[in-house]
Amino acid sequence: QVQFVESGGGLVQPGGSLRLSCAASRNIFMIYDMAWYRQAPGKQREIVAGLTRGGGTNYADSVQGRFTISRDNARTTIDLEMRNLKPEDTAVYYCNTGGPNFAWGQGTQVTVSS
Repeated sequence: QVQFVESGGGLVQPGGSLRLSCAASRNIFMIYDMAWYRQAPGKQREIVAGLTRGGGTNYADSVQGRFTISRDNARTTIDLEMRNLKPEDTAVYYCNTGGPNFAWGQGTQVTVSS
């Protein structure tokens, strides 16, 4: 099994930025395609950004051009840079493989509000 720990969330005003980070209990980031997901209150969890083992990326239409998924240079974390945040980005953000293949972590809360 693999445990994920997400961090970096917080309260930010509309138009602001945050950088989320995901660490895993085993270094799987070069074995699996990875993704960031989010779940807003009363809604289903959705994928927002994906990163393939080869470095390819893909994004949900709602975040295209505002979010960037990446691996850090040491390949020990998966990060999500979020810019021009909107109230509709408010959610708990999780990382997992693209499957997803493993249990969900606690996530990190992102709240966009003035």
